[in-house]
Amino acid sequence: MAWMSFASSCPTKTPCAWMKETGVGAGGGMLERLNYAWRVFATGLSFFTFGLGGLLLWLLVFPALSLLVRDRSARGRWARRIIQRSFSAFIELMRVLGVLTYQIRGTERLQRRGLLILANHPTLIDVVFLVSLVPDADCVVKSKLARNPFTRGPIGATGYISNDSGNGLVEDCIASVKSGRNLIIFPEGTRTPRSGPATLQRGAANIAVRGVLDITPVVIRCSPPTLSKGEKWYRIPSRRFHMSLEIRDDLPVTPYLAGTSEALAARKLTEFLTDYFDLERADASA
Repeated sequence: MAWMSFASSCPTKTPCAWMKETGVGAGGGMLERLNYAWRVFATGLSFFTFGLGGLLLWLLVFPALSLLVRDRSARGRWARRIIQRSFSAFIELMRVLGVLTYQIRGTERLQRRGLLILANHPTLIDVVFLVSLVPDADCVVKSKLARNPFTRGPIGATGYISNDSGNGLVEDCIASVKSGRNLIIFPEGTRTPRSGPATLQRGAANIAVRGVLDITPVVIRCSPPTLSKGEKWYRIPSRRFHMSLEIRDDLPVTPYLAGTSEALAARKLTEFLTDYFDLERADASA
């Protein structure tokens, strides 16, 4: 999950220092410098609001939901709907503040039930975008986030899958999709590096193969690159960044199962997905 505190990433340089380092305003004027300084402030405000929202959900919204909705399954559906609306509001806040623009193609493909959604992961806010678009979205989250004050409320209320379930993780993911939820997974397991080939873990392919689940691929692009792996939130690009999400046609999994073992099928599918997302990344940077 994306709900987290950004306090540990507080900037050690002023916006003016970042402008000098990146060359912002070198050939422009005061308006460009003011625009850059505003976007640094607006980015920080957005993430502060994001963290505060997670805390308020934990302290106020989800306890009230527990009192009003006694059925655990129904409560989980309501909680996931609240998260979806909250993430939509966060994206809109960033757009209104001038931090980003975005374009989404193929949204109608996400308006179904029981999807296994696999996406590349170029930025910190990819999961926020996807959850805002996907009804009844499920996610695999790190177990340590269940102890984080900004994330524990949403995770506990929504019933998101914890990655500490060991050998049962694949079965939990398959059960989620079979129950009608839409499971979002980033096969890389972390954000895509700016350079070098992406490395996909085999877990996503194992879920698809063992559950005989077709894949709904999502290609995410960010231009200019920002919020990538190892990059602080305040190191913003020289101009407002643009997010593009393209939801593609489903990829059938049955061709990989014909006449072979599940282990070999998962390996071949992982190789295909690695090439699939690497090709899209190469096209985006060309």
